[in-house]
Amino acid sequence: MSKTLRFSYLGSGSKGNSALVEADGTCLMVDCGFSVSEAEARLGRLERSPADINAILVTHEHGDHIGGVARFARRHQIPVWMTPGTFAAARDQNFPDLRLINCHEPFAIDGIEVRPMPVPHDAREPCQFCFSDGNRSLGILTDTGHITAHITRHLADVDALIIECNHDLDMLMRGPYPAALKQRVRGDLGHLNNHQAAELVANIAGNTMQYLIAVHISEVNNTPELARDSLAAAAGISGEEIETVCQQQGLAWRQLI
Repeated sequence: MSKTLRFSYLGSGSKGNSALVEADGTCLMVDCGFSVSEAEARLGRLERSPADINAILVTHEHGDHIGGVARFARRHQIPVWMTPGTFAAARDQNFPDLRLINCHEPFAIDGIEVRPMPVPHDAREPCQFCFSDGNRSLGILTDTGHITAHITRHLADVDALIIECNHDLDMLMRGPYPAALKQRVRGDLGHLNNHQAAELVANIAGNTMQYLIAVHISEVNNTPELARDSLAAAAGISGEEIETVCQQQGLAWRQLI
């Protein structure tokens, strides 16, 4: 395993989300919305096995993020970290080793510092995470209805940002979703659209940011090209410098230097 901070994605979208963050012999899984067999196969694609995973961190209880966590953790005896609210709302509460966290207090898992942050989303006690190896830092922000000052402060100095670009607002409003679902997605407790993500990037992007990556892109209400264009314009860089993560292929390892 890498001695410096790096990350990858098993996949991201409405059908399942899971990321890996590792440094200095520690590998953390963030969410697991895939079946056990699918997660194992996708880990293999990244040259990792369940035995390499030191902990699973859960952002919230929606199925595309927590759906496979309990079964995967039980099969492979992996500790699971989440907020009390997420645990209370989880359908499967049979975790082999549960660690409850305060989403306002940082903690460490071996050599990786984890800084959780509460986010506005229609879940019981959702949070997102920043990670650091003491030298470089990574922020992950998905499943967030709007950007708060607290979120902006947490992400202001990250060296890499993975951010939700769930929908293009015009595509959503013209698209096939029922009116109630459109309101839920675009609401203050829903998901970030391209413009909202770009506004955050415009406020925090600097010369030290090595990676800017769009995730949780709707297959119905957005395109990778629209997400890239929005983030690139906000960061003042070319679209080729923005990466996107899809549902099927995920993202190969990216290392911070």
